[in-house]
Amino acid sequence: MFDMATLIQENGIKELSKASHNVVNHGMTTHAVASHMVPDHEYCEAGKPEPPEPQCIDTDVAMVQQDPKEEDEEETPEIDIMINNVVCSFSVKCHLNLRQIALNGVNVEFRRENGMVTMKLRRPYTTASIWSSGRITCTGATSEDQAKVAARRYARALQKLGFQARFRNFRVVNVLGTCRMPFGIRIIAFSKKYKEADYEPELHPGVTYKLYNPKATLKIFSTGGVTITARSVSDVQSAVERIFPLVYEFRKPRTTADDELLRQKRAARRGAGPAPPRAPPRAPAAPADDPMHLVTLSDDDKDAWE
Repeated sequence: MFDMATLIQENGIKELSKASHNVVNHGMTTHAVASHMVPDHEYCEAGKPEPPEPQCIDTDVAMVQQDPKEEDEEETPEIDIMINNVVCSFSVKCHLNLRQIALNGVNVEFRRENGMVTMKLRRPYTTASIWSSGRITCTGATSEDQAKVAARRYARALQKLGFQARFRNFRVVNVLGTCRMPFGIRIIAFSKKYKEADYEPELHPGVTYKLYNPKATLKIFSTGGVTITARSVSDVQSAVERIFPLVYEFRKPRTTADDELLRQKRAARRGAGPAPPRAPPRAPAAPADDPMHLVTLSDDDKDAWE
């Protein structure tokens, strides 16, 4: 009996070690060996590898990082740049008789003290200053193309008046643009940080900031309004792009009125404009038995006073 038990025990140990030997060294799958014969760590290694948890964590982090970006894109302010005036100059390459232009021209004003004639057009709505040397300056256009069209029309008008006018040396001299930041600006702190800013409240309520690339002059106000003077429309846009990150650092906190104004602007862009303001209610008429009600009496109604 003792020999048989020893043989069974030896066989059992031999079979168990063989099974475990196949799992670890030969990579047998869990389908070939019973699970109670395989340790937990060997079962995990032999089975199909599961996707690691850090991938899910990375995905969540990526999603979290994208959400603020999307919100920033939605909340990115849109700044509308309005071109108010484009000044251009050109020459007609001939001498001009200002008296003849004043007598025969249309929509013309002769300014003898300045030695020039002003001529106006309706389309586009511009004003030209004409000198006898043939030099002409045109103001009032809202784009560079519009300024060139107006300049050519002035040259054509001078040709119709009998002058040998030619359209030469056209160039845009100055562009005036305005925009409004979606926030107020602490201009005192802004002027102290940047040496390019000049703030003289006794002379001008805004900060004068000069850019050299592109060459432009900006007037910055505490309300968020900015006036830009540059050589071209593209320089005006570049100047706004350059000044925005600088003034954004000194923005004022929003108030409820600012939030309401921003909400109305967004509603107007979507097509649902704000409701028109209501007229103030009228004061109620004085009742007949009011003791302060005034009554005009004639001389015949003396008994009414008694």
